[in-house]
Amino acid sequence: METASPLNNAILITGCSTGIGYACAKALHEQGHTVIASCRKPDDVSRLQQEGLTCIQLDVSDTTSINQAVEAVEQMTGGKLFALFNNGAYGQPGALEDLPTDALRAQFETNVFGWHHLTQALLPMLLNYGEGRIVQNSSVLGIVALKYRGAYNASKFALEGWTDTLRLELSDTPIKVSLIEPGPIETAFRANALSAFKHWVDLNKSRHQQAYQAQLDRLAADEGGNKYTLPADALVAPLTHALFSPRPKVRYRVTQPTVWMAILKRLLPSRWLDRVLLKGG
Repeated sequence: METASPLNNAILITGCSTGIGYACAKALHEQGHTVIASCRKPDDVSRLQQEGLTCIQLDVSDTTSINQAVEAVEQMTGGKLFALFNNGAYGQPGALEDLPTDALRAQFETNVFGWHHLTQALLPMLLNYGEGRIVQNSSVLGIVALKYRGAYNASKFALEGWTDTLRLELSDTPIKVSLIEPGPIETAFRANALSAFKHWVDLNKSRHQQAYQAQLDRLAADEGGNKYTLPADALVAPLTHALFSPRPKVRYRVTQPTVWMAILKRLLPSRWLDRVLLKGG
């Protein structure tokens, strides 16, 4: 029985149903690169396949799903993967005092532990390729913290430290590791955050009820963006550079708020920075 030729120079991208993952997968595919997109829901997998993308099912919060996806990628690529773009994640809103521990566990399961499991499982394929790229989609909230976003802040701070460590540990290999740190981007992120908030937080029992209601009204009206919000395809250029430049950057800061916050964190005393962040939160 004749077997299909393996996909060469393949780039696996997680979280491709909408937003950043979808925009990047489509753009790289249209540029002629070999993309393996992944989505959590079977319906989204079918939709992307109908659009001409190679797409597999992958839920980064599910160990069995990760293992099955890794097996599929190994078969598709012949055990040699060029790049991984870890993107699939969500934000859990709510004051830390209102979030049960299981809410933080769920946040870390998707945003940190799932990425760890997937990256660890794919590393032999990346090393097998001879040179590889790992790109992590972090956030401005991996640089500074905002109130009512503690679970997400913590997951992205953890991701930043995890990625910096991985870069050091892979320094004796041909694999290059980069972080992309977006600020406000037009995605389904706010809708997903609203759903997560309603699942875990009892609005009527919180001393933050008034502040929550104001945020919920904005989310429900889809007014979470501002004049600094960029479309999802704003990440295509930095991702392309991280994947294909001979000297990719360690960090790519996307949107003006990310650039400003990185500068302010470096220059301002912590108490002064707190005042800035309290105004913006």
